[in-house]
Amino acid sequence: MEEIVGVTFLKDGRITYYYTNGFELKKGMNVLVEFNKGLRLARVFTEPHKIDSTKLDKPLLKIRKIASKKDYFNHMENLKEAKIALKKCRNLVKKYRLNMNVMDAYYTLSKDQLVFRFYAETRVDFRELAKELASIYKTRIELRQIGVRDKAKEVGGIGMCGQKLCCARFLKEFDSVSISMAKNQNLALSPNKINGICGRLLCCLKYEDECYSKMKKNLPKIDDEITVDSQVGKVTKVDVLKQKYTVTFPNGTEQEVEL
Repeated sequence: MEEIVGVTFLKDGRITYYYTNGFELKKGMNVLVEFNKGLRLARVFTEPHKIDSTKLDKPLLKIRKIASKKDYFNHMENLKEAKIALKKCRNLVKKYRLNMNVMDAYYTLSKDQLVFRFYAETRVDFRELAKELASIYKTRIELRQIGVRDKAKEVGGIGMCGQKLCCARFLKEFDSVSISMAKNQNLALSPNKINGICGRLLCCLKYEDECYSKMKKNLPKIDDEITVDSQVGKVTKVDVLKQKYTVTFPNGTEQEVEL
């Protein structure tokens, strides 16, 4: 059993879990955590609790220390400077006529790395941009391309269900979603019904796919020939959730069959 704690980066509010690394932590404390080869300030959002580490999908990172007042001051200064750097980077993107949308920028706590995240539909040659940024800020520059789903995660919004987007609320990673999942759930294959605001297939199609697959195992498929009360007919409707299907006979009559 390992002790973990949920922390949130002050900007986005999403919870990420880390090993407590032996520190006595309480909700509301500021801590320094490992983040993309550097340290970043975060706030403890949950009370510490035990978990079986063998059940985790992947190893968690560790909290490095409890943040001091100086760490918090440096973090706030970094935020201010990152905003200025973001504006400068966007101006340089226009200068070099690059087809990219720079979403945000942040420094690691020690300012040994300045990260810019951008969205672009295709690969972008940003070498000249990176060189100029490095010459201005005298630190290691990283330009990280994100996908359209990541962009939706950052911007946020309300889904067709009326709730805040799953990606902006709790999803840490994006699972593979396929059109077969929509077919498996007998959904209308209209883009405005099965696509999210990012334009990609809804992440929630994945949530119930396994359940639908199990429930459909005992049900026939559309156009299967079925014998009911000594009459042979074809399956014309299948209701997975109610575990029912409808058989239509050659004479045009129908009969609903329940498992």
